[in-house]
Amino acid sequence: MSDTALPSVLFVCVHNAGRSQMAAAFLTHLAGDRVEVRSAGSAPADAVHPAVVAAMAEVDIDVSAEVPKVLTVEAVQASDVVITMGCGDTCPVFPGKRYLDWQLPDPAGQGVEAVRPIRDDIERRIRGLIDEIVL
Repeated sequence: MSDTALPSVLFVCVHNAGRSQMAAAFLTHLAGDRVEVRSAGSAPADAVHPAVVAAMAEVDIDVSAEVPKVLTVEAVQASDVVITMGCGDTCPVFPGKRYLDWQLPDPAGQGVEAVRPIRDDIERRIRGLIDEIVL
């Protein structure tokens, strides 16, 4: 990363169940234009899981218009920090990149009650990440 380039963070989850979208939304919301944020999963999806949309709406972050992206080698190569969420073995690894593995439960197919604690854990981790890489 050059001195003038924004740090770039890619969040990856094994499915598009919402963990990567929650993390990306929190980082974008809290860090604003101080970081470039991407999210991706290994399975295509047309929309973010409804329980994730509802849980994020409770903290005034709208992810209803998001369309989950499928993980690509190019997305990993273009990122300074790659954060996997329980799927490190499905993410391509390149020398010199910084990888973090956040073990998080999979909320897929569960209601908003199951997503809330995951959302709160992700928000706590994002606040720490901002202190570490953005400021």
